[in-house]
Amino acid sequence: MPISIKLKKILKERDLSQRELARMTGLRPNTISHLCSDNVDRVYLSTLETVYKVLDIDIQELIEVE
Repeated sequence: MPISIKLKKILKERDLSQRELARMTGLRPNTISHLCSDNVDRVYLSTLETVYKVLDIDIQELIEVE
């Protein structure tokens, strides 16, 4: 059951850069970059939680089961 993270799309829709999100979340820019790539093979749930809370969205908006 492949899962994709739609962070790149969300950032584009909100006109936010990866660097801005890193600053807002306190996460490393490399972590945000990894989440925006097409090759996400693992991620900590706490990282996803930080991102969706800062973006004020539900987790269902951030991840997609393909």
